[in-house]
Amino acid sequence: MSQPSWFDQTPQWVWWSFFPVLGGGAIAYAGVKCGSNIWIGIGAGFVATAIVLPSLPVLASFTTLVWIAQVATAFALKREYLTKTYPKHLPLPEDPQLFATIAAKRPKIDINSCSKNDLVNVLGLPIVYANDIDSLRAEGHIFTSIEELHDILEIPNITLQKIEPMVVFSYDYRQESGYSWKRINSMTADDLIGLGIEPTVAAAIAEERQRRGEFKSIMDIKKRTGIPFSAYRHLT
Repeated sequence: MSQPSWFDQTPQWVWWSFFPVLGGGAIAYAGVKCGSNIWIGIGAGFVATAIVLPSLPVLASFTTLVWIAQVATAFALKREYLTKTYPKHLPLPEDPQLFATIAAKRPKIDINSCSKNDLVNVLGLPIVYANDIDSLRAEGHIFTSIEELHDILEIPNITLQKIEPMVVFSYDYRQESGYSWKRINSMTADDLIGLGIEPTVAAAIAEERQRRGEFKSIMDIKKRTGIPFSAYRHLT
């Protein structure tokens, strides 16, 4: 079932809400399905009210109002129910709020150890970014923060804000003073050599920067120079 049809549907229990007594039970059933004790209590309350009111002449006139409230409650809970029971095999919704709500109930995706399939089909990243992440991981890079995915791979912040609730980073290390790949943009070839970069690599980086301007990210360095990330990864 596709994503739009999932949220457009009306579960069977909602239709059962049109029946006195049974409708309250249907709401309680929905509470059981999505693990909500509050919904179970609300449903039980409607069941009890539907049984008791007709036997009390003074309050019998409220029966219709209770029935309307029961139906209205079921329809009000419908979208939240569909969100809580969203199937794991479906890609997460584009809507950021729905994405965050559903993502909060799912296992986190470890950027450093997940499969490319997880990156594309679970997180919804475009394949070009999944390939870039996979490429740097293959060269030994360990990502440490959501910000790094922007700085190194130029993944748009709006995309990262969306997937942030779903990702974790399995390894972190202490940030040292001056830690930043951006220092490559202000160093001469000799400076880079002094930091352990091979002379030919240092010269190629400095020459490319002088020819076409500062690098936007580490991935930009790799793409523009053709030099493997492993040759300068210790600068990050």
